[in-house]
Amino acid sequence: MPVPVPDASPLIRLHASDNVLVVRQPLALGQSLPGFGLRAKAQLPAGHKIAARDIAAGERVLKYNVPIGRAARDIEAGEHVHGHNLELTHEAHDPGFGLDARPVDHVPEAERAHFMGYVRADGRVGTRNFIGILSSVNCSATVIHRIAAHFTPERLADYPNVDGVVAFAQTSGCGMSSPSEHFDLLRRTIGGYASHPNLAGVLIVGLGCERNQVSDLMASQGLQEGPLVRGYVMQDVGGTRATIAAGVAAVQAMLPLANAARRQPVSAAHLKVGLECGGSDGFSGIGANPALGAAMDLLVRHGGTAILSETPEIHGVEFMLTRRAVSPEVGQKLLDRLAWWTEYTRGHQAQFNGVVGAGNQAGGLANIVEKSLGSAMKGGTTPLVDVVRYAERIDTPGLVFMDSPGYDPVATTGQIASGANLICFTTGRGSMFGSKPAPTLKLASNTPMFQRLEEDMDINCGLVIDGELDIPRMGERIFEHILRTASGERTKSELLGLGDHEFVPWHLGIVS
Repeated sequence: MPVPVPDASPLIRLHASDNVLVVRQPLALGQSLPGFGLRAKAQLPAGHKIAARDIAAGERVLKYNVPIGRAARDIEAGEHVHGHNLELTHEAHDPGFGLDARPVDHVPEAERAHFMGYVRADGRVGTRNFIGILSSVNCSATVIHRIAAHFTPERLADYPNVDGVVAFAQTSGCGMSSPSEHFDLLRRTIGGYASHPNLAGVLIVGLGCERNQVSDLMASQGLQEGPLVRGYVMQDVGGTRATIAAGVAAVQAMLPLANAARRQPVSAAHLKVGLECGGSDGFSGIGANPALGAAMDLLVRHGGTAILSETPEIHGVEFMLTRRAVSPEVGQKLLDRLAWWTEYTRGHQAQFNGVVGAGNQAGGLANIVEKSLGSAMKGGTTPLVDVVRYAERIDTPGLVFMDSPGYDPVATTGQIASGANLICFTTGRGSMFGSKPAPTLKLASNTPMFQRLEEDMDINCGLVIDGELDIPRMGERIFEHILRTASGERTKSELLGLGDHEFVPWHLGIVS
């Protein structure tokens, strides 16, 4: 759908058929809006909606010419339109499998953009060069943190090509049903990190009596011990201090090997970018998310992979993706995941069932359909080539959907486990998220927030809302920034040292 560049008006009209307008600048009660023949009937913050005309009770409320609910009562022109007078309705849409799918105009291989990456033995390419320490169970979490803490910047000074030693602790691994979907999911996630191209070496530490045994975990994920892959069991090694000492020695032996890696020019086709949004506001779906979508269209044209996730945040607008599916089978896979979520959340006040967070509401988003409408735009306009489960490895280039919750650390953990070597994270309210081993670029939806939180924000997509850049040019800027980041330029979250505690696998099932 077209996304216009806003002019200097205090209101934004997204589609000629819309009966609501988006407030670009805060409105005072009674403020005259002559360009629209309106007078504000409430004091309204930026990002919220105002009725463009009288809307009758029960009438559909349209944004981007997509229904985001129905008027709960008669709404007068100039009134604030939000959760107090807007009822959520779930309308059935024809999935129209493949009706909007268009062939990708791929850039010839010889002309594709490049970045400086680490080429691994299996041919995959890393954007960073970490050594990672993983726990098979929460019982070894402290131990892996102590091992990682040993490797201070001073002790790593002799290994300038190593980005760091990082611990990925988690809160499960035992007291869980096995075999089960949750058990398989946890192992997939750990395995995805252990084999990630941004990790030069990996150490896995377990306690010894957990259900998620280190040896079985490694075998199930195709991990074989060697100079850069080691596994330790605390009960066998001799306890806490002995395991810490053994782990430190193992990582120390990996450092020279990891440091020998060198960046080299590689095609942008090796980029796999996870797409995330958090703390969204009314501008996220107008500037930041469509601009990121434009960048992903460029990435796909250059042979790369865009990973869209957060299944609850496409609920109600899934037709935007199924209509671009490369086949009915791919489209149905997406609908099957949504059907699973319907059962998973039945009887709960979950986002999937309409309730969005307080920050979303304060930012102007009334319900999940309105939020989903903006969220889906991160995926751009290219065909949907595959749908995978959480943390399943992604090897198909193009736009891929990975099933996940909307909770940011959980969704991003799954994307990285699936192979994302870089994350792009849009935010309207201001997220302070960062991740390892894949770096996170944060894209601000509006200029005031970018300026207030500039230490955490990488890219100001508020330039679209300000009328300074159109969506295609903003997308080009994002794509260029992605290439620089993939080549080693540090993100704001990296400069702040974030990412040591954001490894959060998705928890399913019964804990016993």
